[in-house]
Amino acid sequence: MRLGDLLVSAKLVTDDDIAKALARMTDHGGRLGDNLVAIGAITQEKLNAFLHRIPTEPADIRATGVDEVDLMGLLLKLIYRDRLETTRQFIDAIKLPYHIVLDLIRMAVDRQLLQTLGSRYSDNPIDLSYSFTEAGRNWTVDALSRLRYTGPAPVTLDEFNYRVSLQKLTNELITFDRIRKAMSDLTFDDSMIEQTGPALNSGRAILLYGPPGNGKTSMALRLSSVFHDVIYVPYSIVVEGQIIRVHDPSIHVQLDPPKVNDENALSVIRREEFDARWVPCRRPFVVTGGELTLEMLDLRYDTVGNYYEAPLHVKALGGCFIIDDFGRQLVSPTHLLNRWIVPLESRVDYLKLHTGKSFSIPFEELIMFSTNLEPEDLMDPAFLRRLPYKIEVGPPNLDNFRTIFKNESEKQGMTLSDEVFHSIVRKLRDEKELDFAAYQPKFIIDQIVATCRFMGQPSHFEPRYIDYALDNLRVKRSASAKPKAMTMASIADY
Repeated sequence: MRLGDLLVSAKLVTDDDIAKALARMTDHGGRLGDNLVAIGAITQEKLNAFLHRIPTEPADIRATGVDEVDLMGLLLKLIYRDRLETTRQFIDAIKLPYHIVLDLIRMAVDRQLLQTLGSRYSDNPIDLSYSFTEAGRNWTVDALSRLRYTGPAPVTLDEFNYRVSLQKLTNELITFDRIRKAMSDLTFDDSMIEQTGPALNSGRAILLYGPPGNGKTSMALRLSSVFHDVIYVPYSIVVEGQIIRVHDPSIHVQLDPPKVNDENALSVIRREEFDARWVPCRRPFVVTGGELTLEMLDLRYDTVGNYYEAPLHVKALGGCFIIDDFGRQLVSPTHLLNRWIVPLESRVDYLKLHTGKSFSIPFEELIMFSTNLEPEDLMDPAFLRRLPYKIEVGPPNLDNFRTIFKNESEKQGMTLSDEVFHSIVRKLRDEKELDFAAYQPKFIIDQIVATCRFMGQPSHFEPRYIDYALDNLRVKRSASAKPKAMTMASIADY
């Protein structure tokens, strides 16, 4: 991915700006960034800040921070697993620049682990083919028995910590308009946005609380589109010779790679203008619910592969970690909060390898707790104090409730009259004794539409269909199910 693609993905420039800058390069020469500044598409300050965050390619094997024999072994394992043949394929697999891969190939050839077959496709040196010698195949199988990790080359812990520190959420300034746009399909008072904005800009933990069905989870999920920054996530990191996988395609939304039409050797080799061991991504948003356990917040050691999988909150670094339905996890709220009380305060977390080695990483992410339970029943005052932002997501007022009902009706091609709306409100409040909730309009309308479909009728507000829907909002309790007063005889029997 080239610089222009990264700048467009970060919404710092547009495709039209890139086209104009490239046109200017034809006449004046220079680099793309300099020409973007010259046409006023971006300031030099913003460009420098962006370039500073891009991981640069290692100059040589030593600069990778990984032992050269380990790198050579990783390359051979990739060749063995994926049946790779050419230098071009080796580069794509191990994610290291051409000159480093060439050095690793020479090491393997010198040790008689690989042999050159020549070039089958072109005279380009990047298309030279190689195969295993008998000794090389045996050496690689033995290496796989010790460590089964086969993927891009890892980065060092120091590099990882430095990159995380550069990619803090607080580097981005979130505005009122950004949040409003992100939650445009939800109906909230502006006061909700006014409370959320400062919380996001602080990067500190947030507690979303209130009765169920009013949009706490929906609100948290919409915030994923508020952030525009490009961050870089490593495929893996190495700590004391141990490999920890970090990149997770199910969590990290990778930016679309550009289409490279130029088959010139140099442009293909230099296709990545940054260290390809890092994946350019959107800020991650990890959501976990009742399945969360304390073990999920520690390194998971693969006893077969002899490598680690990073815990969820490490994969969320630079983004948001949302604990939904807080208080209903398999782990008790007290134990979970005790696990995070230090990281939330000091912004540093500590992990431990199975060898006993402990190491620290920056705890740079936004933690959101979402619960419909009473916060004071879940945590003690000391921990509540450590959550600087507590946002109540309560029931909608009458006007917002009408707006939600109207919007949901229009989605189904139904017209909501004042008479129907007031009838529903009266039955909810007086007959069902229910408070308004943001989920109710969609629930009621979906029920009515389902009944109309079953009856072979167009969707419409039929009084008895409305009653059926309202009955499904609350389970009826018969008179026999209600607790009876205890008589003296029954007390004696008890």
